[in-house]
Amino acid sequence: MSNDMNAVRMVPRPPPPGGVLWSLVGDIRTLLTLPAALTLQVAHPAVGAGVDDHSVFRTDPWGRGERSLVSLQLWVYGGERAAEEGRRLRKLHRTIQGTDAHGRRYHALTPAHYAWVHATGFPVFQHTQRYLGRPFTPAQERQLYAEWLQVGRVLGIHDRDMPQTIEEFWPYYRKVLDTELEETVVVRELIATDRPLPAPDRGPRAVRWLLRLTWPVLLPRFARFRRFVTIGLMPPDARRAIGLEWTDEQERRLRQFGRVVRIVVPLLPERLRFMPPARRARRAYRAARR
Repeated sequence: MSNDMNAVRMVPRPPPPGGVLWSLVGDIRTLLTLPAALTLQVAHPAVGAGVDDHSVFRTDPWGRGERSLVSLQLWVYGGERAAEEGRRLRKLHRTIQGTDAHGRRYHALTPAHYAWVHATGFPVFQHTQRYLGRPFTPAQERQLYAEWLQVGRVLGIHDRDMPQTIEEFWPYYRKVLDTELEETVVVRELIATDRPLPAPDRGPRAVRWLLRLTWPVLLPRFARFRRFVTIGLMPPDARRAIGLEWTDEQERRLRQFGRVVRIVVPLLPERLRFMPPARRARRAYRAARR
């Protein structure tokens, strides 16, 4: 009985309902922030090489994006399934290894590499909130970081491999920026505006059919917008570390876009503002409190 109770206590739980991530991750604005976080992840040569060698992001970009989004939702809203998803991801990454562009061996589960993939979420969420929502207060930033640490535990990352406070995080983050990051092959592909991309193959049949018909016209515009939000919503110090250009005019346009998003999204009904896993979790949470 005692061993069973210890095992239960050792299973990491997702961040608490009603917390910062509870409102943040399920909001549709997260769809705008993910490209910046993913690009920051693959700017690390080891991570970029793993994605370059093993990911299906070129052959199945929409499916790959959907699976990443579903996984992220599980980390926060999955309840008991959160830890199960963390174990699934670690199992998936066991065979991801090879040699990076500098001839160095890498393995996806090397603690420094796996922890960097997780770490990028905090500075990106913290930065994009200034454009797409209300800037976090210092107390909210600390809560966000504490909850993001809990997400790391869900993913199976040991505390010793994650900075345990914000004060420890920023020196770690800047050291990675200064000594590790570069414009990898995958970074260049993720911000390219001239690469082929199939029409979206998810969603209602009528929408998929319409997109297939109009995709030759929509693709160039979509590619430019994707590059705009990917680079624009990346923290400025990360942009500089990777070598991505960003002009004052682009910054003005991003701020204008952010003002529209901040006004429009909070006015949407819950069924449009939050993604399905978040809506289900929010309904269940409200029902349990009655």
